[in-house]
Amino acid sequence: MSDTADSEIQVTEDELFLKYVFTVDLGQEPERVDKYLVNKIEGASRNKLQEAIERKQVVVNGKAVKSNYKAKPKDHIEVLVDKEPSELEVIAEDIPLNVIYEDDALMIVNKVAGMVVHPGFGNHRGTLLNALAFLLENKKALHKGKRPWLVHRIDKNTSGLLVVAKTDAAMAHLSKQFKDHTIERTYQALVWGSMEEKDGTISSIIGRDQYDRKRFVVLSEDENRGKHAVTHYKVLEDFLYTSLVECKLETGRTHQIRVHLKHLGNPLFSDDFYGGNRILKGVVFSKYKQFVDNCFSIMPRQGLHAKSLGFEHPTTKEWMQFDSELPHDMHTVVDKWRNAANTYGFK
Repeated sequence: MSDTADSEIQVTEDELFLKYVFTVDLGQEPERVDKYLVNKIEGASRNKLQEAIERKQVVVNGKAVKSNYKAKPKDHIEVLVDKEPSELEVIAEDIPLNVIYEDDALMIVNKVAGMVVHPGFGNHRGTLLNALAFLLENKKALHKGKRPWLVHRIDKNTSGLLVVAKTDAAMAHLSKQFKDHTIERTYQALVWGSMEEKDGTISSIIGRDQYDRKRFVVLSEDENRGKHAVTHYKVLEDFLYTSLVECKLETGRTHQIRVHLKHLGNPLFSDDFYGGNRILKGVVFSKYKQFVDNCFSIMPRQGLHAKSLGFEHPTTKEWMQFDSELPHDMHTVVDKWRNAANTYGFK
């Protein structure tokens, strides 16, 4: 049996994985790493851990290992365990999807706002993964032996591009690109106010709000918790009371863009979770209030769209680049602010 009593496990959470980091105890006898990890990591099955090993997501002393590697004292181990629900948890549903590209290894989906990416508490149906399960079931001849893997995620009320892997090999290759920050992801955001700097980089620690665990906040480094997050931004258009901003993600933390822009004093327009669903900039006239309320009604969700996605293809190794237009609701609201700024002299 493993002597694990004295070894502390560091657990961090990303959009794709749970990451476990620890050092093997001095009293540990050599033991197969998969068996050792089953005893070490609560709730992790041997099959799940063997999948992680096959995808080179178990690293010992800086090197990926195989299942037959024997863990020994002082080994430094890092484990990435998929947060993906099992196939048995996913009910295939005939839900329309906008698939803009597909081949044997992957597909690119332009997700609509309002669709949850995968099943979870309170969202067992109507998700992107339910729709993908149905789509692939109805292409059995083409996709025999293949299953969809969500390589990354975007929030329910964010629209835009997602890459879905159709094989284990594609998942491993794409996941590594996300881990190495070589994936290029560009968003467009409609935010409140004019930004003080027209371009820049936000680098901070993001963690859960201790008073509301569903929200995330920027933390001070001395709090000794949270995860490092980096967002590069550039103002595309300034409407004085709102701005259209391009954001490029270097990391992919939960609610990262929403939290970072709120931290700068420019929360996303119509973001009810981070305070952007009320008038934060502008004048007190009733016509202005009517104008803003109309914008809220047209786009009753945060003004955020995952516009472009670039990565190395897992099979051909060619660079793939995809772009999508702003969806109708966000395009309409941006146009209204642009026209108002020109007509009423907001600028």
